[in-house]
Amino acid sequence: MSSDVQTALITGASTGIGAVYADRLARRGYRLILVARDQARMQAQVSALRQAGAPDVEILPADLTQPNDVTAVEHRLQQGDVTLLVNNAGMSLKGGLLENGAEEFVRIIALNVTAPTRLAAVAAKVFVARGHGGIVNLSSVLALAPEMFEGIYSGTKAYLLNLSQAMAAQLGPQGVQIQAVLPGATRTELWGKAGRDMDEFPPGFLMEVGDMVDAALVGFDRKEPVTIPPLPDAGQFEAMHAARRAMAPNLSRSEVPTRYRVQSN
Repeated sequence: MSSDVQTALITGASTGIGAVYADRLARRGYRLILVARDQARMQAQVSALRQAGAPDVEILPADLTQPNDVTAVEHRLQQGDVTLLVNNAGMSLKGGLLENGAEEFVRIIALNVTAPTRLAAVAAKVFVARGHGGIVNLSSVLALAPEMFEGIYSGTKAYLLNLSQAMAAQLGPQGVQIQAVLPGATRTELWGKAGRDMDEFPPGFLMEVGDMVDAALVGFDRKEPVTIPPLPDAGQFEAMHAARRAMAPNLSRSEVPTRYRVQSN
């Protein structure tokens, strides 16, 4: 990261991972734009962030499940002073496909997929025109382990991983750094909102949110396109990534392989 003063726009900034990103980036001297629904909670953050070294803190109240609020954040990004977008806002569900309905499905997709896509697209256009900038998309380890949890949440996070990897390949040569962060279970309010008691988890399962964000920032400094804070052996992900790439030449072929041909008697 440059020593020059930069500006970070952080969604879901009023609590949990987003609030810690705000604190850590403030300590690095970033100007901050905090985006969240809870304006009062964000206002309470301002004095603490300024004490932590933030040269300036701006509050932008927005509910990113609402298209007009996403548009307002897009307009803020288009002003051109933001150098880092942290797409952190997200939600889970109480239950899965059988326990929820259309309203819940639309809401989680709006927040976890549509909003970060729209914001990443606007930021990317600004950053490409400038020749530098960074986008951090908060995915999840469940993007790699869909069987472990309900598939709606993990599906939205798999989408963010896919989007991030594609953006990294396409925009990296144009000076835009893309990072997907895949936290494991992290001690945040998300669990309570999803109806889960964090005390039910076994010892050693939950990572503290400060540790997770600190690890993610180390990965950002190292220009990792994908950072998995809880994974001890990065070689495991690299092996999976290599296996996926090895399949690429065989994913689109003119002939049906023998294993799918109907055998005549």
